[in-house]
Amino acid sequence: MKIDKIQALRGPNIWSVQRKKLIQMRLDLEEMEQFPTNKIEGFRERIEAMFPTMIEHRCSEGCRGGFFSRIERGTWMGHVIEHIALEIQTLAGMETGFGRTRETKTPGIYNVVFSYTEENVGLFAAESAVAIAEALIAGTDYNVEADIQKMREIRERVRLGPSTGSIVEEAVARDIPWIRLGTNSLVQLGYGINQMRFQATITCKTSSIAVDIACNKEQTKRMLDMASIPVANGGICVDEEDLTDVIKKIGYPIVIKPLDGNHGKGASINVQQWEDAVEGLAYAKKYSHRVIVEKFITGYDFRVLVIDNKLVAAAKREPAHIKGDGIQTIQQLIDETNLDPKRGYGHENVLTQIDVDRDTIDLLEKLNYTLETVPKKGEVVYLKSTANLSTGGTSIDVTDMMHPENIFLCERISRVIGLDVCGVDIMAENLTQPLKENGGCILEVNAAPGFRMHLAPSEGLPRNVAAPVIDMLYPPGKPSRIPIIAVTGTNGKTTTTRLLAHIVKNNGYKVGFTTSDGIYVQNHMMEKGDTTGPISAEYILKDPTVEFAVLETARGGILRSGLGFSRCDIGIITNIQEDHLGLSDIHTLDDLARVKATVVRSIKKDGWAILNAEDDQCLKIANELSCNVAYFSMDENNPKAKQFSKEGKIVAVYENGFITIKKGEWKIRVERATHVPLTMGGKAKFMIANVLAATLASYLQGFKTDDISLSLQTFIPSAAQTPGRMNIFEFKKFKVLIDFAHNPAGYKGVEEYLSSIEATKKIGIIAGVGDRRDEDIKECATIAARMFDHIIIRQEKHLRGRTEEEIIGLIMEGIAESGKTVTHEIIKKEVEAIKHAIDNAEDGSFITALSDVVTNAIEIVQEYLDKENEGSEN
Repeated sequence: MKIDKIQALRGPNIWSVQRKKLIQMRLDLEEMEQFPTNKIEGFRERIEAMFPTMIEHRCSEGCRGGFFSRIERGTWMGHVIEHIALEIQTLAGMETGFGRTRETKTPGIYNVVFSYTEENVGLFAAESAVAIAEALIAGTDYNVEADIQKMREIRERVRLGPSTGSIVEEAVARDIPWIRLGTNSLVQLGYGINQMRFQATITCKTSSIAVDIACNKEQTKRMLDMASIPVANGGICVDEEDLTDVIKKIGYPIVIKPLDGNHGKGASINVQQWEDAVEGLAYAKKYSHRVIVEKFITGYDFRVLVIDNKLVAAAKREPAHIKGDGIQTIQQLIDETNLDPKRGYGHENVLTQIDVDRDTIDLLEKLNYTLETVPKKGEVVYLKSTANLSTGGTSIDVTDMMHPENIFLCERISRVIGLDVCGVDIMAENLTQPLKENGGCILEVNAAPGFRMHLAPSEGLPRNVAAPVIDMLYPPGKPSRIPIIAVTGTNGKTTTTRLLAHIVKNNGYKVGFTTSDGIYVQNHMMEKGDTTGPISAEYILKDPTVEFAVLETARGGILRSGLGFSRCDIGIITNIQEDHLGLSDIHTLDDLARVKATVVRSIKKDGWAILNAEDDQCLKIANELSCNVAYFSMDENNPKAKQFSKEGKIVAVYENGFITIKKGEWKIRVERATHVPLTMGGKAKFMIANVLAATLASYLQGFKTDDISLSLQTFIPSAAQTPGRMNIFEFKKFKVLIDFAHNPAGYKGVEEYLSSIEATKKIGIIAGVGDRRDEDIKECATIAARMFDHIIIRQEKHLRGRTEEEIIGLIMEGIAESGKTVTHEIIKKEVEAIKHAIDNAEDGSFITALSDVVTNAIEIVQEYLDKENEGSEN
């Protein structure tokens, strides 16, 4: 078997709009296409022995053991690999259960699709599943456990931490979208101007001064002391001389820790003699030049969490430890403790496995113990000097036991330091008494405190401490999203997108939009190029100035990695015509429609899908949608348009020369088409269709018809405003039209427009696109022969696997099939072809360049026009 391609889908996609995170693997079964599982001797027994837990895979049988039944009867290896990929992720602690396997139009080649929780793990699982299947086929050994451990390691390297993850989960539960900014824990909640950011538990509302204060233990201690808050006595040291002075002042036992440390790194506790103090100083200085030395306070270690100046949780923390049984060694007891199902690798479970490190050895040495020592029965041996959960510590929830005085104290501390998310470390016998009575004190105040001990304590009530963070960032009434209109279809996407952006901008919004020529924010081009995929959509949604997004959404990006947004308010399908067929397993119009439908299937339930009432594929799609549906039609008397109007649906139509919205029998005439510059005086019928779609979307968004009308009249088509979309350059003796038409439907639109143009000679400059079907290239050439008197064939770009000669040959066949006598010549380079046409243009001629690289064509023609204008001025 051979893997042709593996890709990660990250948004709504052709397989599912709900399950956004999917791996899609294109798998060539090669000779295994001839060997379903029932023809492989012993396969059922081997896979069941390797994965006994697969008994829970119900598969299409819908019952326990269903997948094994399928194997018994015979199923193909792509299906088996799908189930293996899901199972090994589950065994690695990432339970996920959605999968699909479908054969492509090419026999023996399958798309194997399965869900993932961590992308890098999913990609690894795809390759691992194929390797495991090959071992099962051959009956050879395979170390599955090694792959499972590797997946755990990948997950720990790339996953969000438990604190960050909990905030994201709470946001998702409240339908707040999120974007991970990079590979660390920096996360954006919400879109555009309504976004909020946080990293770990530091939010965009966190004061940087407060963080600096909390990170400076000396400054924190001084401020708390001045506010009459109990703190441990001590001082700052940089060398042994300072250490001597502090110890003389406060006496033993002491605690030594880095001044700028966190998570307990570099700390030594309960130090009782000079040699250990010197060693602790050196250890702490590895993490910070200045070291804080404090009196060691006996009692228990408590962490209190305050969010938005309100106490939300408190936990008693205990360092990693074992309890002797008088029989086993310390190492054996550690191993036994790590067998607890609550403990796992990294952050995968409630508790973390206990690892032996320098801190462990030092603590044992102080007791004159080694890992081979057998502790007495009932003896507690501490293995870490700090109670962090990440080093194997445990926590007990004590939120409901806190004395009101201590609650007041902790909430006051958060205000004194100025932290919105504040972790207060307390050493005391208990929190049920005021600290001033039991002698407890504040050890530290932490910016970015961990949530894990509160989310999943080893004992006591779990606390949803992420909820108050979201309450703080998004109080009631504050939106997290911005309006999104997504535009897809075969032709007209870019023009419709640009017109919509113009209407939105005129209605007072700061608009961001993506097109096939670039990313724009408030009409400023931010990035140049074909930007119609999910990365470009995300670019707009990450921009903090954008109040409204209009996103051109093309086929390629959807197939490559899904949509770049979780859902949209309005989705438009302009039309579905034959284009890009034969690519990426899209062979028919039905296949293409399934891709385009992804956009409208992702519309929110009370949003609107805007569909072409004259397009059969659009009408099919409408039947499967759960949102509102509105239609547009160039013909008021179109049977479907009339039917929808009778049913009370909203329909935009072109009637009696007007752009009109119909609600039942009521008509709202928005503007006369001849007053809309984009329609070329009403001659460019396909442009009128684009105007109808944009007008309908604007109306459904809630914009007033007067404002829409004004925007339609002020949107002037030009090389700057709509590059490559019916750009006309008027020379003194002839005209040049540049258009991006590159498929039969686009050519027909230009043909219809040219039929209304009077010219002494119509000259066309055309080319083929190498990755299109033979019949598409020939049909474009046939249409060109119908609308032009003379054709210049050029072919230097977009060969995509073909030779120039092959494409030109297909164009020549298409011209011949037209049955019309038309002169032609071949000038392979686009620049030379355009220059030749202009240099030899006759009076009254009309040159049309159908260019797949519009920028080059526009620059050349504009340069000629500028020279002519300069000449007339002179």
